[in-house]
Order: sequence, then structure tokens, then C-alpha cells
Amino acid sequence: MARETTGGSEIVSRDQLVGALESGAKPKSEWRVGTEHEKLAFRTDDLGPVPYDGPGGIRALLETMAGLLGWNIMEEEGRPIGLIDPLGVSAVTLEPGGQFELSGAPTETIHQTCRELNAHLAQLRECAEPLGISFLGIGFSPLWSLSETPIMPKDRYRIMRDYMARVSRPVPRTADVVPGHPAGLDMMFRTCSVQANLDFADEADMRTKMRVGSALQPIATALFANSPFSDGKPNGFRSFRSEVWRYTDPARTGILPFVFDDGFGFEAYVDWALDAPMYFVKRGDRLVECAGASFRDLLAGKLDALPGERATIADWHNHLSTLFPEVRLKKVIEMRGADAGPWGEVCAVPALWVGLLYDSDILEAASDLVGEWSADDIQALRDAVPREGLKAEVVGRSVLEIATATVELAAEGLRRRGELGSSGRDETVYLEPLLETVRTGRSLADRYLDAYENEWDGDLAELFRRMAF
Repeated sequence: MARETTGGSEIVSRDQLVGALESGAKPKSEWRVGTEHEKLAFRTDDLGPVPYDGPGGIRALLETMAGLLGWNIMEEEGRPIGLIDPLGVSAVTLEPGGQFELSGAPTETIHQTCRELNAHLAQLRECAEPLGISFLGIGFSPLWSLSETPIMPKDRYRIMRDYMARVSRPVPRTADVVPGHPAGLDMMFRTCSVQANLDFADEADMRTKMRVGSALQPIATALFANSPFSDGKPNGFRSFRSEVWRYTDPARTGILPFVFDDGFGFEAYVDWALDAPMYFVKRGDRLVECAGASFRDLLAGKLDALPGERATIADWHNHLSTLFPEVRLKKVIEMRGADAGPWGEVCAVPALWVGLLYDSDILEAASDLVGEWSADDIQALRDAVPREGLKAEVVGRSVLEIATATVELAAEGLRRRGELGSSGRDETVYLEPLLETVRTGRSLADRYLDAYENEWDGDLAELFRRMAF
């Protein structure tokens, strides 16, 4: 999740909010790609969760990394809660349950974002191994219950936790899922994802990318499905992470149907965000809780928690970072539908979206691929994919068929870019895991479930032993 910002000029009109989004527009020569990557920390001796404090805890790991990298420590009330590089471009942040996230720098090529990721994972392993800590690339915590999961000491997460307990619903009971607590708490404390951040040229380009990205986000969820276990057993889903999001908070999550309306643009997204509930307002080092109030209240100086105070541009950017649709618009477009995965698959997420969205002809072909789908069709697909994965259907066609066409389009888009790495290969090399997935019709979740039944003898410890970074 994003770091909070503070300060900035006071907002006096809605037009300033529209302009803040519009200011992200860039000529194609300046388009970049950024990758945000979460992973699950665990203790190597007993496969348990890693607490914040103690000699083998998250705090010790952050301090060790700061010493190795020379990065600056981010603190809250004197406690390390993340790291930021000296240039202020990349950051390591903590998710609520101790998940580690790398928020990568904007890079020109997939080769560069992948090199950054590889360096980060190598440095993380160097610092974590002596502390008895390792990491798993997976979409949902496979072993620990919610009550066993540690809580990181960030005030933002306390506010979110209390609010989620009020507004989110439990995942409906099935034979394989332990119900009872709000899904939003599972989202916060037990999920991991990989996110790709992309640029746009202008409002029309943003509109097309938001529509194609929203329509194909369930296809990406099926391709990267990697959360078939929870509470120590199969849960009946390919992407339980995605299922949890369905019940988290309908006011700020999901596929946004108005993206497909005629005339969709920056103003429509601003109007949605203005009415989406807030969590907090940052004033100095203090987070002022205002969970449930709208940004319109703050914009008008009518926020009960800060009577008479008006919004700043920093308040707006913080608010945008607390909205969680499948495709999120800020100064970049964020693709948020993929489960976290093992080292070799992480770079496939930005590769897929750059291949689809950064070549105008391929973007048009991708738009044609989903052009006959209605918003209702896309929502039905999004609802089916967490359980059915590549076996789901949309408008009479299998998700596997659409996924195959999607990966082929992305590969062509990357070939047309012609960006060669040090090995002499272009960026299509990063799509190889997805090419294998569509060739076999089996996602990571399908493969892990098969191994659980036939190779691991029902022992999820094998997942940690074989799949840790």
C-alpha cells in the first residue's frame, strides 16, 4: 500500500482534482513501467509467521536492510515501518500482516524492472537468512489463521482494520473455507499481489486502457491464480485472494462499471472518488481518523473531525491510494488483479500489461477482443474466475481461449517494442511462464493442488520448502 504524503496547496475546486489526474499524461517517449511486488514472510524453522519485534523479527530485518543498502528508514512513533531509497523513487513497505512490498521505480523496459526485482530479492535473502526468515510468493497465506497473523504497528492499518470490521462481509461458507470474520481483514493481513503501473498519453488513451484493463483483469486473475490454500488445506478456489476482495468493501473495490459508459474520463473517476469513503486525513505526523466520511465533506470544509479545514492536494493523493478497484487511476494506471507468485513469474505481470497496452495496434486488437462484452458480462466473469480460474466462461467462450489470445497479443506487443536485454533476447522472455500456463491450461493453483494431492501427501510444508524465494 502507498506511503502517505503531507502538505501541498489547498484545493478550492473540483477542477483541481481533475487536473491532478490529468497531469499524469505523458508523451509515449516518456512512458515507463513500475512493479509493486508483495511476498509473505515466514520463519524457516517452523514455517510460522514473523512477528514485528524480537531478534528474528520484521523490525530487525528492516534495520539490517537499511545498513546493507544505505536506504533511509521510515518510522512511525520511533518504530521502523519501511525503507526508502536515497532518491525517493523506490521503497520497501510493510503490509498489515508483515507482508513485504517492493514499490519499484518507473523503468523504461521490463528488463530494467526485472533487474530491480532480482536485486531486491537477492538483497532481501542476504539479510533475511541469518535472521531465520524467508519469503513465499503466493496470493494468500496458506497455513496461518487470521488470529495467528501478526499485526504491524502502523496507525493507518489500525484505522483500516476497525473500518473493515464494520463494512466488509465474511466470505460465504463453503465446505472448504473457514468463515466468520470480515473478508476485509483477510485482505489486509493474509493476501499478497503483484501490481503493474503504466502511463497514458491523454484522456482518450487513459479511457481505452482503463476499459481494456478492466475487461481483461479477470483474465489476468485466472492466468496468475495462486491462492488455492488457506488455514492449512485447499479452500476450493484458484484465487482465494480474488474471492476475498469480492466481499471486502463494495464502495471502493471491484470492477468499476462506469468505466464503460459513453464519455468516461477523468471527471467521472473524480466524482466516484469524491463519494468513496475516506479512512483518514494526515496532518503533520498524525493521522486524523474520519472513516466513512466522503472527500466531498473535506473539500467543502465540513469534515466533523477537522471542522473548517479544507483539503490539500496531498489529502487527495492519500485518498486515491485508499481506493482499491481492480484497475486504479492515479497519475498512472495500476493493474491490480494478479496473485503474487514465485520469483520466475513476477516479471510476467508487467510484461503482460506493457505488451497489451503500449502498442497502439495491439491495444486496438485487445479492445476488439473484449469489445462485445457488457459491464454485466465482465462482472459475471470477475465473479466466476476466483473459483473456476481458466475453466470459467465469458459470453460463450472459455477463459482459457481468451487468455491464450491475450498472451499472444502481449507477446506480439513486446516483440514490436524490440527492447533487447543483456542476453540478446527481447521482453517476450518474461511471458514464458504464461505461455506454459495457456499451453497446458493449468495455472499455478492447478499445479499446486495436483502436487498437494499426488506429491506432497497433503503436507503444505512442501509448498514452503519448494517454492520459497
